[in-house]
Amino acid sequence: MENERDIGSMLGDLKDPGAYQTPLEISGRDPGLLVDLLRTMMLSRMVEEHLADQRREGTIGGPVHLGIGQEAIAAGVSQFLRSSDRVFGAHRSHYHALALGTDFKALFAEILGKETGLSKGMGGSMHLWDEPRGFYGSVPIVGGTVPLAVGAALAAKLQASDAISVSYLGDGACEEGVVHESLNLARVLDAPTVFVVENNLFSSHMHISLRQPSDSTARFAVAHEIPFEVVDGNDVLAVSDAAGRLIEQARSGGGPGFLEAVTYRWLGHVDWRADIDVGVARSESDLKQWRLRDPIARLRAALEAVGQWSLEEDKELERELSESIEAAWSQAMDDPWPSDEALLKHVYSSEGGA
Repeated sequence: MENERDIGSMLGDLKDPGAYQTPLEISGRDPGLLVDLLRTMMLSRMVEEHLADQRREGTIGGPVHLGIGQEAIAAGVSQFLRSSDRVFGAHRSHYHALALGTDFKALFAEILGKETGLSKGMGGSMHLWDEPRGFYGSVPIVGGTVPLAVGAALAAKLQASDAISVSYLGDGACEEGVVHESLNLARVLDAPTVFVVENNLFSSHMHISLRQPSDSTARFAVAHEIPFEVVDGNDVLAVSDAAGRLIEQARSGGGPGFLEAVTYRWLGHVDWRADIDVGVARSESDLKQWRLRDPIARLRAALEAVGQWSLEEDKELERELSESIEAAWSQAMDDPWPSDEALLKHVYSSEGGA
């Protein structure tokens, strides 16, 4: 989307659940990269489907915020990131970490409260941390990590590094004051931050039309004079192309960028339910149409159409991932709980480290 486009005209057919249901256009694309993107999305989908099942069965004691249907965004962004970059999530961030290569066994252990978890079993689903892979945290406070991403980018700039930061946030977070403060500071100081807004049209149970005068969050980029792109967030290649441009811009000294990816979460705000009956503009028919806009199915169909993927390969990958997920879950279930003494660790700093 061109920066000159009238933001008042909003998202147009990008928000139409009946649009963009056809296979992706993959002419001239690297088949190996496309299969890698398919694998990343399938892994994220299957991990979260497993979590939904376990939550429904009561094995998981606390809430899980699932991003099933939104996998293309993190997959498309993450392929351009380096180990020196810093990525900040939100409260719905399993797939953000998984796209970076986070060990899903450690993710499972964290959600189960085991000491082998990403945050040593102390945080759960919404407090993930994987510094070796550049994931610097997810939090339940809406918009809470956005200023941290700007700070990390400024640190990289002061160190004369070409590292960048990525801030994942939702359309609901764009209503938080700290987000606008962060956008302003990033622009004024040319911080190399890429803000990735996953606009799934809902904040908890409220449709964006009931919360904002426009359904496109890119108008906030316009207000802060930040270059932006708006794409179909269920098209992993559209996300990839736009993210690649904005990341390269930030990495080469061009300052912040803003990517709005329009998508839809298949499940409700939290846990496994679809939340058809508790929202105000979330209908069963819309959900059915958005499922036909499945980012995985669209890439899979495109690969099959040109002979780069087959039903047999798909079944084999699904079997492989399923076995790995089941094995990781079983191991996480057997892992130990944190000791009683662990309650006092990582609470206060002490000389020499805690």
